[in-house]
Amino acid sequence: MLNRVKLDTMPPLDGLVYRLVVAVDVEGYSKLDALDQSLVQSRLGEVLDLAAHDAGLDRSHWYRQVRGDGELAVLPADADTAWVVAHLTERLAANLADLRRAGTPLRMRVAMHCGTLTAGRFGLVGDAPIVTCRLLDAGAARRELAAASTDLVLVISERLFDDVVRTRFHDLDPTRFRATRFRAKGTWYSGYLCPGPPRRG
Repeated sequence: MLNRVKLDTMPPLDGLVYRLVVAVDVEGYSKLDALDQSLVQSRLGEVLDLAAHDAGLDRSHWYRQVRGDGELAVLPADADTAWVVAHLTERLAANLADLRRAGTPLRMRVAMHCGTLTAGRFGLVGDAPIVTCRLLDAGAARRELAAASTDLVLVISERLFDDVVRTRFHDLDPTRFRATRFRAKGTWYSGYLCPGPPRRG
């Protein structure tokens, strides 16, 4: 269940917009007790803030909805989508690797999609947040993370793969992705999975 951040703490979404949406979810959160859930939330916030900072992104300009084990964020209109896919994901993976070396591992799925949305009374509405959340919650993405040697799995929409990853801007490597297709709530969705950073080398 999404818990909304107060709207006055975030940049407003004015009318119907076309934006990049990024969602993250921590593996195994619901199995933890309350104390460990609190610690995971703290680590997750630090990982997201540091990764964005290291990638040259300012999270104070993002429209964010938080939930206990993750976040759904809308990036500004001027965000370089290829840069975000390439560098934010890479920095997230690096920060998670640091946590593992420190003995406090955190594993997560990251979903991304570009599409239309707006702000409703109870949160985001429109195609983009729905597709992003379906990708994030896909069984294929959960299984990929469970089987992966890395602590991060990226899942993106077919549209984002075709429009952005195939360009190979910022050293994005299409060969690191594999296609997936799944059905959720009566609708078929297509996406691409990438264990670990999506950049070449």
